Amino acid sequence: MTAFTTLALQRDTNAITIPYGQPVRLSKGTSVTVLQTLGGNYTVQVPTGDMVRIDAADADALGFATEAPHTQAVEAVERPLEETVWDTLRTCFDPEIPVNIVDLGLVYECTLSPDGDGQRVDIRLTLTAPGCGMGDVLRQDIERKVAALPGVTAVSVQLVVDPPWHQGMMSDAAKLQLGLL
Repeated sequence: MTAFTTLALQRDTNAITIPYGQPVRLSKGTSVTVLQTLGGNYTVQVPTGDMVRIDAADADALGFATEAPHTQAVEAVERPLEETVWDTLRTCFDPEIPVNIVDLGLVYECTLSPDGDGQRVDIRLTLTAPGCGMGDVLRQDIERKVAALPGVTAVSVQLVVDPPWHQGMMSDAAKLQLGLL
């Protein structure tokens, strides 16, 4: 059984509605229940019963320490950049499902190509549902994290709907974690 934490927001903060992807402003003092804290972001339930995503940069509104920007500089020096990019993608999570986007099978392609003094990273990914409004939120999270890696000079994330995602695209570890095996 998972224990959820209920707390009052310590300041006004921006959030994104799940699964619609619409911005919303939450007021100081609003009671929220923290449902998921993965990838540095927070999925919380508000008094209306709706779920919203609060960005890591706004962790202080929840009373948590704001995390330093994501970087894997040490690993990037010791490992091939492609491995570091894939590890970074594993720090991105669907706000409704406690599994990273790689193990969910959402990343269809990740290619690196020379770009000036570094590498351009092109990523193709899909969503668990074609109409999910969280696509741009996930895309921005990916772009921010991958662009912060040493040696990356450009990042392009393309959302695609073909082929459509299905549960068979998940890794066995993801299926096990979600109780599907």
